[in-house]
Amino acid sequence: MYQLSNFHFDLDIINDNLSVASAEEIIAWASNEFGRHLVMSTSFGIQSAVMLHLVTQVVPNIPIIWVDTGYLPKETYIFAQELTDRLNLNLKVYQSHLSPARMEAIHGKLWKQKDLDSLNLYDRIRKVEPMQRALKDLEAKAWLAGLRQNQTTFRQKLSYVNQQGEQYKILPILTWTSKDIYQYLIKYDLPYHPYFDQGYVSVGDWHSSRPLTANDNSERDTRFHGVKQECGLHLPVSVEEAQSLDSSQL
Repeated sequence: MYQLSNFHFDLDIINDNLSVASAEEIIAWASNEFGRHLVMSTSFGIQSAVMLHLVTQVVPNIPIIWVDTGYLPKETYIFAQELTDRLNLNLKVYQSHLSPARMEAIHGKLWKQKDLDSLNLYDRIRKVEPMQRALKDLEAKAWLAGLRQNQTTFRQKLSYVNQQGEQYKILPILTWTSKDIYQYLIKYDLPYHPYFDQGYVSVGDWHSSRPLTANDNSERDTRFHGVKQECGLHLPVSVEEAQSLDSSQL
């Protein structure tokens, strides 16, 4: 696998240049720089159609990583199939080596414990390890994702191009607002996840997502029982941590 040290980018200069670029131009820049080593990720969440359409208009056959936890609502699986067919996605599905039943037998229903350690272990097994394996299998040097600054405190600090472990994380819609997302969906007649009509603004696993209420401070309060904002996929992972992740041993 490649070594990140082979690529020398001055991120301050790059991010300054990209600050006046459109989302499409940022994607085109990434495609030009990384070629076949560029991938993107999707959760098939509420507004995932935006990034999937946006990216595939510029890079039609880009490998798209979907980490399937095995606990997604059936509506998510149906939504994923519909978008895959409509946009002709080059979808790469990854799952934990531990089946849900085996994980529950060994560790219990981790999400029911509602404490940070249990939820972090759940995310390592079902999300982080499969994602790291996907990036390695696909020889990814750069990873496009649909993170936006107005989603979490962590994301407020991100730039258009960030270094994360052995990859560069590129965020074309980082500064988009909810209005921007809505207008893009309308412009291209794209669907949103069916849970949106049930009051969800963010959706993940069936056991750890709920509709937004008047008492929530942000959309991420509706995930992970309000205990955490990030599932771990987008948090920094060192080379040593990535190499040590093996869901068959967790």
